[in-house]
Amino acid sequence: MAGGQWYLSMDRTNGRWGKSDINILMLGIVFKGTAIPIYWMLLVKRGNSDTQERMALIQMFIDHFGKDCIKGVLADREFVGKDWFGWLLKEKISFHIRIKNNTITTNAKGLKVDIDALFYGLKSNEQRCLKGRRFVWGHLVYLAGLRLVDGELLIVATTELPETAIATYGLRWEIECLFGCFKGRGFNFEDTHITDKARIKKLVALLAIAFTWAHRTGEWQNEKKPIKIKKHGRPAVSLFRYGLDFLCDSIVRLAFKTNHFQQALKILNSILSPVCS
Repeated sequence: MAGGQWYLSMDRTNGRWGKSDINILMLGIVFKGTAIPIYWMLLVKRGNSDTQERMALIQMFIDHFGKDCIKGVLADREFVGKDWFGWLLKEKISFHIRIKNNTITTNAKGLKVDIDALFYGLKSNEQRCLKGRRFVWGHLVYLAGLRLVDGELLIVATTELPETAIATYGLRWEIECLFGCFKGRGFNFEDTHITDKARIKKLVALLAIAFTWAHRTGEWQNEKKPIKIKKHGRPAVSLFRYGLDFLCDSIVRLAFKTNHFQQALKILNSILSPVCS
């Protein structure tokens, strides 16, 4: 992933174990069907993040990689608001963010209306891109809408031309795949029932390294022996699962697969070297 520009997906995962709330705000790089965890913050409260917390994560990325590496920020309806949009615009950071259907905007005549009225009449799977920018929370943005199969309306606010806004926003889902790998589809993070905040921060760091190791191993394995594509056109397993299965097999059968494990350690070293240098 060295060089170039990346989409950054921001989301939050939370749970309640006993009397303790676990609330993690995470920023990931969209990459090959998932998101590579890069920065995160353990929130000491229940519920949504605030603008300062979101800014802090983005600023961490900028301080390390530079603003020019950000192709755009992708986020769901939680990550909205006047101050948040204002900061992204001031910093000239592109974004594709879903907004709530009851948000107030302006029509073609500049009159205030509920945003869903501008997408009235859309049929299932039909999109509409509004011409020109509209005011949302006092800021001018482009708007695009899609009627989902279940009838719900998906509206995206973006700094870019709206024709590709829906497709680009769809990449946000890749951080959900990451959370799934952290949980039931991979490491079963929640089964630890750890509630101490300091220990959780360390555990998330270990999970981030383990996830990246498994995913990179899956990429390497896929180059050697490509994952089978099923009839519906999707791969039989994800790169993460392909790599994780290889690592587990190499460790369990270490006496018989020393070469495999040594190769896996080389991959781990390639991941850790830039971090530790």
